[in-house]
Order: sequence, then C-alpha cells, then structure tokens
Amino acid sequence: MFDLMQNILLIFIEIMCCKIFYETFGEVRYKGWINVIQFMLLLGIICLLAYSFSEYFVIRQLADIVMLSVFMLWHVRISLKKSFVLAVLFDALLLAMDYLVFLIIGWLSLENGISKQQYEIGGVLAYLLVKVILFFLILIIRKKFWKKSTEMMSDTEWLRFLFFPIFTIAAISAMLSDFEYVQTVEQANLLAVIAFGMVGMNIVVFYLINDIVEREMKMHENKVFQIQAKNQLEMYRSISENFDNQKRKTHEYKNQISCIKSLLDKKQYSKLEEYVKKIYGSLNNEPDVINTNNVIVNAILNTKYQEAEARGIVFVFRVNDLSELKMKDEDVVTILSNLLNNAIEACEVCTDKKVIRFKFVKEDDKIIIAVKNTFSYDVIYENGEIKSTKTSSVDEHGVGIKNVLKVIEKYGAAYVIEDKNKEFFFSIIIPV
Repeated sequence: MFDLMQNILLIFIEIMCCKIFYETFGEVRYKGWINVIQFMLLLGIICLLAYSFSEYFVIRQLADIVMLSVFMLWHVRISLKKSFVLAVLFDALLLAMDYLVFLIIGWLSLENGISKQQYEIGGVLAYLLVKVILFFLILIIRKKFWKKSTEMMSDTEWLRFLFFPIFTIAAISAMLSDFEYVQTVEQANLLAVIAFGMVGMNIVVFYLINDIVEREMKMHENKVFQIQAKNQLEMYRSISENFDNQKRKTHEYKNQISCIKSLLDKKQYSKLEEYVKKIYGSLNNEPDVINTNNVIVNAILNTKYQEAEARGIVFVFRVNDLSELKMKDEDVVTILSNLLNNAIEACEVCTDKKVIRFKFVKEDDKIIIAVKNTFSYDVIYENGEIKSTKTSSVDEHGVGIKNVLKVIEKYGAAYVIEDKNKEFFFSIIIPV
C-alpha cells in the first residue's frame, strides 16, 4: 500500500511540474474548482496508463503525450499544435530524468552491498531527487520564457526563490549518501516521508509566491488603469473646455461682426479702426497656440503648454500637420500625457533653466515624437532600464514610462533614452 502511495505521489509531482511548464507558455483558461477537476482527472488517467501499459513502453509514452496534449489544451489557452509540441518536450524531459534515476540506482548498487529494503528506499530517494531537479529545470525555463517573471520579479528575487529547490536537492543527495545505514522499515518510511514532504513544500512555496506575484500584477494593472483614466479624463476635460471656449468665441464673433457692421453703416471709420485693432490684439492672446489639425493632439499640447507657461517653463515645440495620424487616441494620450507630465514636473523643481523642447512631426514614412527637458535630480534605473526621474511620485512615473514603452512595442517603434548635462531626452520613431 505504501509503495502504491509513493508511485501515485511521484506521478502527482510529475503532473504538477507539467502544469507549471505549460502555464509558462500560455494563460490559464479557468480559475477555481475546474482546475482541481482537470488535475484530478489527468492524475487518474496517467496512473491508470502507468499500471495498464507498464510492460508496453512505447504505447504508454504515446498515450501519455496524447493525454497531456488534450488536458493541457483544456487547461491553458494555446493551440493544439503547440500543446502537442510541449507534451513531447515535457515527455522527453521525463525520459531524461528516468535515465538519470537509472544511472544513480546503478551507481548505488555497485558502490554499496545493499539489501532489498535499502535498495527500495534508495530508489525512492533517487526518484525524488530527479523530480526536484526536474522542478528546478522547469523554474529556469519559466524564468526565461514567462513574460510576467521579468515584470514582477528581479533576478535577485528569482535567485532567492531558487534557493529552496537547491537546498532540497542537497538534502536528498545527503540522504542518498547515508541511506545504507537504514536498518528498519520504520526508518525507511520516515526517510521517504521527509523527502516527499520537502518536495511537496517546494510546490507549496512556488504557488504561494505565484499567488503573491499575481496579486501584485493585479495591483499594478489597477494602478496603470487609474493613471490611464486620469490622463483620459484630463484630455476630455481639455477638449470640453476647448469646445466651450469655441462656442463662446463664436457667440462673441457674431456680436463683434454686428458691431463692425453698425460702425460701417454709421461711417464711423476711426472708431471702427480702433475697434478692429482691439479685436486683433485679443486674438493674439488666444490660449490655443498649437494647431496640428488633430483634435486630440491639440487638446493635450495646448493644455500642457498652458501648464508649462503657468509654472514659468519655456515650452519650445515643433509640430506639423497630423490630420492623417493613424495612432489610436488612447495611445496618443498615453505617450503625450506621460512624457509631458514627467517633463513639466522635472522642470518645475529646476533652480536655473526650465526648458522643454518638444517635437511631434510626420515625415515621409515615420512619425517622430521627442521630448527634451532640463532636470536637477538623478535619474533612477532599475535592472538596466529607466524607472523615473527622482520626484515625489516615483512609482507613478515608473508606471507611466512602462505604459509608454508598451505603446512603443505595440506599434513596432524604436526609442532612445538619454540623460546628460542635466537634460533628459526621450525620442520615439514610429513607422507609418
């Protein structure tokens, strides 16, 4: 009975490793109890195949690959072809681990004159050792190919996480080196329980950390959503204000034209000249100084221009006709709002020069967006990538820059980031 439980637990560990392996390459389809049902069904079928085709190696391997392909296709959002390829690769890993077990058991048998009982516990420990090695290899694969790993866990954090499986490998190896001293069934069973417990703890720790990462991802996504909502709300507010101003201007223009007509009718040319000069002067003071023939771009740039002017920042810009701009409105808002917000806040705390140089032009087959601003604090880098300029809202700025980089990646664009001589430069080239 104990041997049966050991075999089922070994298969359980293999399926857990397979589950983690597949989840590295695709998104889980369902949450909750359906995952448990999927797992238990697969465990039952693989156990049945293991005992039914124990003497037919090739048939068992083919059946395992088919079952893994079908069940993992049900569990993870991937194509059938990719599921089959992953099943073959995972089965190849299992075969390599089984061969390693064979080598370890053969070495132990040659090195030590062991009894049947010692041979059995040695075999169990050898199998558990290679399962932990398999788990360790899958974690390395996950670190390499899982997109979320680089976003939420640094290399240092991954190394700390990998310490536990490395410690387990070392501990089981130590048990293997001393297993010939086992004299009773109780000692053998205790050794097996300890080894299984350590392997199980690896899986528990993995899913605890995975849950923490997912929770942090959700918090990060909520923060991203809040910043995007804030930027879009600001844009809509600006558009609404511009629309209200335009309605007010239209009403004023009607009154002004009526007044001009009245002065003409009365032939009061001197008063008419004075009145026209006054109107012309007021037109030069209109707040909307930037016009790109694109409503969204105009709304953002004019708003930021007014903010910069109110804070004593020189705003130098170069734009051209952007009426044919193909970018989505929300992506334009993300790039312009984040870059200009960061530039304005960085300039605001400068003690000497406060200058923003901005460029947004469509030239030939590319769109160029560039922002250069002065700053007086250090630029923070994290894992070789820029995080933010050091201001009071470092976290928000870091999220904002990541949002910009996601939009850049979405359009297949290239970008350059530089900081030298107390000037920060961010340039984007988007192919049309």
